[in-house]
This record gives sequence, structure tokens and C-alpha cells, in this order.
Amino acid sequence: MPPDLCTYYYGFNTTAPFVDDVRVRRALSFAVDRQSLIDNVLKGGQEPAGWFSRPGLAAAPTRENYPDLGAKLDVDYAKAQLQEYLDEKGLKAADLDLSLMFNTSSGHQKIAEAIQAMWKENLGVDVKLVNQEWKVYLSTIKGAETPQIWRLGWCQDYPDANNFIREVFAVGGSGNSAEGGVPTGGVTWKNDAFEQGVLDAAREQDPVKRTQMYADLEKLIVVDDAIMIPIYWYTRVSTTKPYVERTFSVLGGLEHMEKWDIKK
Repeated sequence: MPPDLCTYYYGFNTTAPFVDDVRVRRALSFAVDRQSLIDNVLKGGQEPAGWFSRPGLAAAPTRENYPDLGAKLDVDYAKAQLQEYLDEKGLKAADLDLSLMFNTSSGHQKIAEAIQAMWKENLGVDVKLVNQEWKVYLSTIKGAETPQIWRLGWCQDYPDANNFIREVFAVGGSGNSAEGGVPTGGVTWKNDAFEQGVLDAAREQDPVKRTQMYADLEKLIVVDDAIMIPIYWYTRVSTTKPYVERTFSVLGGLEHMEKWDIKK
């Protein structure tokens, strides 16, 4: 399965009840078994995502160079983060009133149900599932009614990490809508170090330094502030006749068929 430059993720409304605490957000992220989701639900050779900018983009971190970066399944860590929060607030896991919203789709529902079960098994947390029709949903997650947890995917407009991390999660980005520089929906989040960091990374000329800058920024959004849950990196799922010699493209399936051939 060839890679596709897209990422499937869940975002947090960081101002909503319960998920306004980073420990709850970390717990929910580190309780997700991404490989199990791929093996048992998706079954398309997708890759578990540890951060947002899909490897293969210019300046995006890779597993080879950053094996310990980002979020991954760590049930003990997830439980500890959640328990610290619960003890401080005098709550039990059953007291958390959480909802995950997704746009209406059988595929999104299967993913949501699988992750819902992981949260129940690994954390003892019951998360309600809610869905909306696409156009209504897009409006909902960009305003004051943004739910606690919501899903989206992002694919490259141009193959650079700037198109992912900055253009989605900086203030006013696709996943962090704002008015007058004030976040109003999506992750509803502003971190001055992140805002300056993405500008600096966009301007950096040295590719090695630039990749390190994006790795640091990825850690900020998926672990330090945990504003989102990276779930999987897409692959191209397609069928090809065994006698066809073909090419694949990471740019959303834009192959050039004139380069294909028929095996003799």
C-alpha cells in the first residue's frame, strides 16, 4: 500500500469541560491502540500516526529519525494522567461526561466505536458518540458549539509540514478557527511559543534544523499541550491487475497512466 499524504485525527475543544485539562487529553490519546484499529477495523495498511505532519512531507519528522516522538499506546501512562486529574478534582472515571462527534459515515462510526471501546477498557471512561451531516458538522466544529472531541482528516495542499501543522493549528487555521486573533472553535487554543515557532520554521533555510523545529512543534501539540489525537496516516488502497506495471503517487492518487505498462 503506497503512502498518501493525509492524516486522520481527533481534535479537542481545549476550553470544554473535562478536556480543558491537558491530563485528560493526554490520557485519551495514549489510551488509543492505533495498530489494533488498523489491523481490525481499517485493514488497509495504514500507518499508526504519532504526530500530525505525515512523513514524506518536506521537513516532516520520520519514524527513522524520531522513533520516540509523539503519542502512542501507553496504558499505564494514560491511567496515571487520568488518575492524577481525578484525584485532584475528587472525581471518578464514571463522572466524566464526554462526547465524541463525527460526521455521518459508516466508516467514521466504526472507527469511533472502536476507540470508544478502547477508552472504556483502558480508562474506564464512557464516551458518548454523536454524528451530524457533513455541512452541519463543519459549521458546528468551527464555532462556540464545538464538541469536546471531534474528528477530521487533512491532506496536503502542497507537500510541506507548514501546510499541516501551521495551516491547521495556528490561530485562524483550518482546525483552530478565530475572530480577531481570538480562537473561537476547533481546538480553540493559542500558545504563543507555537505561533512564533511555526513562523520561524517556515522561514528556516537549513532542512535539518527545520525538521527539528517541526519535531519540537509536533511534541508541543500532541504531548505537551495534547490538543489533538493523531490516529493514522493514510495509504492508497487500490486494486491493480497482476499484469499491469504501474506507478503510485503520494499526491492524492495523481498518477500518470502514460508511465504504466503491460507485463509481457
